[in-house]
Amino acid sequence: MTIKDIQEIAEEHGLLLSGDMKFNEMGIDFKVGFATDQDGKQWLLRIPRRNDLGEQIEKEKCILQLVKKHLSVQVPDWQIASPKLVAYPLLEDKPALTFDAITYEVTWNMNQESPNYVPSLAKALVELHSIDEKDVVENGLKILKPNEVRPEIADRLQLVKSELGICTELETRYRKWLDNDKLWPDFTLFIHGDLYAGHVFTSEEGVVSGIIDWSTAHVSDISHDFSGHVNVFGEESLKALITEYEKQGGKVWDNLYEQTLERAAAAPLAYGFFAVETQDETHIRGAKSQLGVES
Repeated sequence: MTIKDIQEIAEEHGLLLSGDMKFNEMGIDFKVGFATDQDGKQWLLRIPRRNDLGEQIEKEKCILQLVKKHLSVQVPDWQIASPKLVAYPLLEDKPALTFDAITYEVTWNMNQESPNYVPSLAKALVELHSIDEKDVVENGLKILKPNEVRPEIADRLQLVKSELGICTELETRYRKWLDNDKLWPDFTLFIHGDLYAGHVFTSEEGVVSGIIDWSTAHVSDISHDFSGHVNVFGEESLKALITEYEKQGGKVWDNLYEQTLERAAAAPLAYGFFAVETQDETHIRGAKSQLGVES
């Protein structure tokens, strides 16, 4: 799709864009663009790479409409959401960190040691996890009951093992995790599902102000939403986040910390499942490497 094509689709929806656009080609499903309208306002564009993404777009649009009602932080305001183009005004701040796909360089847009980050993230998590399951049902979103969480992971483990392979050490750890009844909660709540510092927007002072990329939001084990934090900020910061989350009214159980560490350690399995789903060779090679499999 050319810049002119994008301009024409946007214009059909009442958005007049200049020809000055920059693109990020990393996404499997969407090419991401940054554009400016004729009033100088900045927009983020998501251009579908395939014609069969209409259902996925509608699902994420429903998620955004739901979370916008409950969160005190910004979420993307999809002003255009068609099978050809998704567009929304850029959020006010920047992600806590950004990752350069070419150089692999990480850039922090906030002070990593900011005392504001953990309390403000905990507040957003409490708001998110407090969304009533009834509202989730009404929006037709995925719901996993406590007894359904482990079977889904076990099925994915089997699929990834058969399609990509997995080293004995990781498989043993994952199966031990699945068999450890003490780690697993007896409740599930509405989660983001892919939450880490790259999807969390903050002020320069480290106050969380926005969250993006909601396509995986569903009802499941809340350790999902803590695991991305420990991978970036470490175990002591995870302990602080759980303490702050509970202090602000979040629902926890005795082994949330241990469960989060195991969930974080299962990142290669999650990546492997994503690679199998997308059948993208770059991700398949990357997943095999993380899973300890020789290409």
